[in-house]
Amino acid sequence: MTALKKNVAVVLVSGGLDSATCLAIARDRGFDCYALSFDYGQKSSSELDAARLVAASGNVLDHKIIELNMGTIGGSALTDDDISVPEQESEGIPVTYVPARNTVFLSYALAWAEVLNAQAIFIGVNALDYSGYPDCRPEYIEAFQTLINLATKVGVEGSVISLETPLIDLSKAEIIKTGAGLSVDYAVTVSCYQADSEGRACGQCDSCRFRSRGFKNAEVEDPTRYQ
Repeated sequence: MTALKKNVAVVLVSGGLDSATCLAIARDRGFDCYALSFDYGQKSSSELDAARLVAASGNVLDHKIIELNMGTIGGSALTDDDISVPEQESEGIPVTYVPARNTVFLSYALAWAEVLNAQAIFIGVNALDYSGYPDCRPEYIEAFQTLINLATKVGVEGSVISLETPLIDLSKAEIIKTGAGLSVDYAVTVSCYQADSEGRACGQCDSCRFRSRGFKNAEVEDPTRYQ
C-alpha cells in the first residue's frame, strides 16, 4: 500500500482572494503546501503575477504554473476575445463560467498529489457569494471526491486523498475575516475578471462586486487597486 505523507497538500492558487485565504488555512492546519496555478488563456494575466506573490508569501515548498490554452476552446468571457465580460448582474450561469475548468484543474492537482503522496488537495470554491458556477457546488465536490477514490492507485489500495474546501459554506465577508485573522495580504491578490496588466480591478464585474461587498460587510479595509 502506498503510504500517504501526512500534512502534505496541493493547494490550487489562482491569485485571487479566495485561493489566498485557502492557502493560509491549509498552512494554519499544519500542512506543508505545494501551490498549483494555471495559465489557461485567461484575459487577466495579472492573476498569475498575483499567484506568484501569494505562493511566495505562503512559504510553499514548490509552486508550479501549468500552461493550458483553454482559449482555443472558447465559450467563456474569461478566455474568448469574442465574448465580453458582463458588467451588470444577470440570471443563471454567467458567461464568465469556463467550461469544465475546475474539473481540469483538479485533475492536474490530483495527478501531482499522487506523485507527492500528498494527503489532501485544497481548493477555494465557494457556494454562497459566487457567480453560480456548477463546479463550485457541494454536489460537485462530493462527486469529485468519489472520482479520487475510484481513479487513483492510493484509492484502490484503501487510502484517501481528501478534497478540502474550507470556504465552501462561508460568505465573502467571513472568508475575508478568516484571512485577515491569518494575516493574508489581500493587497497582492487579484480577483477582477478583467484586471489590467498592473492588476488593477475594473470595479464593475461580478467578482469585483462580491469582493467589494465582502470587505464592506467584514468591516476590513479594502486594499483593492482600481483602474
